[in-house]
Formats: sequence, structure tokens, C-alpha cells
Amino acid sequence: MTRYVLRRLLLTVPVLIGASLLIYAMVYALPGDPVRALAGDRPLSPAVQAQIRADYNLDDPFLVQYGKYIWGLLHGDFGSDFSGRPVLETIGQRLPVTVRLTVVAVVFETLFGVTAGILASLRRNSFFDNLVLVSTTMLVSIPVFVLGFLAQYLFGFKLGWFPIAGIADGWVSYLLPGLVLASLSMAYVARLTRSAMLESLSADYIRTARAKGVGRTRIILRHAFRNSLIPVVTFIGADIGSLLGGAIVTESVFNLPGLGRAIFDAVRAQQGPVVVGIVTLMVFFYIFFNLVADVLYAVIDPRIRYD
Repeated sequence: MTRYVLRRLLLTVPVLIGASLLIYAMVYALPGDPVRALAGDRPLSPAVQAQIRADYNLDDPFLVQYGKYIWGLLHGDFGSDFSGRPVLETIGQRLPVTVRLTVVAVVFETLFGVTAGILASLRRNSFFDNLVLVSTTMLVSIPVFVLGFLAQYLFGFKLGWFPIAGIADGWVSYLLPGLVLASLSMAYVARLTRSAMLESLSADYIRTARAKGVGRTRIILRHAFRNSLIPVVTFIGADIGSLLGGAIVTESVFNLPGLGRAIFDAVRAQQGPVVVGIVTLMVFFYIFFNLVADVLYAVIDPRIRYD
């Protein structure tokens, strides 16, 4: 197991370099002049513009700019935005908001998604099973920004159960956006759990356990559910990395100052170093939590070995 984890960690280095190269190239190719965007309505003098371009290597060729960025990244320097603020400082300020939102979303999608999937598989073709299938289809079909506005209007404005925007109310502020963010993933988790449970419940070892007189609860939780967890863990592991990467739409709708909102603001302001730094961190999150999911396979199913 240790050798496997070390190999996977070493493989993250070329992946991160390749991802950062692609991201840097896309930011480099964006139209517009970041110096003029920084100036806004007040034009800067040619001397000031030249100084800014020299300070941030904007006149260098693409490969030279990228080489300097990677050299700084290897030394723990994510660069600075065009106002001189370090990107790491922006990440340090915005990351806790995104982490809290992700925790709430993962709790919702795991709790409701897995529970709905198990109950639907145990009551196949019943009213509840059809309700789960229809509701998950609706959640997948509705865009997140539409669902967010509907949730704000119904649960925030009309019923007054949750705050509509901002983080002034602590963890309560994350409940409604967390539920909206988890809605799509919750639908997939419910369907994955249902299909995996149905496959497990029809397996030979389940029929053998029933023939031996094993209790129904033990069959469901100890045998069927445990063997159904691998696809669910795979999806949730990848989803945590995606959510930590920043829910741009959800954070914008609910006015949450997280990483997703930071990327949105940086793209509008043409702050390339901020975009590259945060998205590179997103890639790392995605790789790391996929690795955690792979390691959990051996915990769920002892037959799986990596060495």
C-alpha cells in the first residue's frame, strides 16, 4: 500500500505540470490587455504601463513566462496579482469558505443520496422507487443557477428558513447553497447506490446468506451495502475534488467569497496569475481525493491489494 501511494504521489508532479501548462496557455491566449483592465477608466501613462509589464514579465514570450512561473511554483510561490497581492494570500482567505461549503454539500449528497438509493433498491418498482427516479432526473435536468434562485426565493425569501446570501450567519449560511450544490451529485449518488444495491441483492452470495438464515438487516448492511460502496466511493471521491475546486455558479448566486467566486472575479479582471494559481490548486485537490478514494477500496473490500 505504501509503495502504491508513493507512486501515485510521484505521478501527480507531471500531471500538475501538464495541467498548469494547459491552464497558463489558455490564460495567455485570452483576448484583452490586463494592464488596461487594471487601469479601468483611468488610463495609465506609458511609463507606468511599461513598468507593470516588466514587473510581471508580460512582455516575455510565452515559454519564458511559463518557465518563470514554474520556477516560482517549485519554491512555493504562486505569484501575485497585478495589484501586488500574493495569490497564496487570496487562496488562504477564500479557501475556508469553499471548504465549509464542500463539507455541507458532501454531507447532504452522502446522507440523502445513499439513503434514497438503498431504500429505492429495497422497494424496487414501488412508489418510492419511482419517486426517486423521477426526482433525480429532475435534479439532473435543472441548471444549478435556476435551482439556486428557486431555493433562495422559496426557502429564503418566502419561508425565511435560511439566509439568502453571504456568510454572516456562520454555518447556517452554508446550508442552502450546500444543498443546491449537492443536488446534482445527490441525484447521481442515489442512482449509483440503487443500481449497485440491486446488483448485489441479486448475487449468489446474498441468496446463500438468506438460505443460511442470516438476518435481513445484516444481509443489507454487512453484505449488499458494503459490496455496493466501491462505485459510490469512486464518485464521491472525485466529486469532493471537484467541489473543493470551487463551485463558481453556486458561490456567485449566493454571494459566497470562495475560490469559485475568486476565479470568476479574476477572469473578469483578467488577473491571469490568480486564475492559474487557483486552478492549479484545484487539479491537486482532484488528484488527492481520487487517491484517497483508491486507498479506501482496500478498506471496503479486503480482497483488493495494491502491493
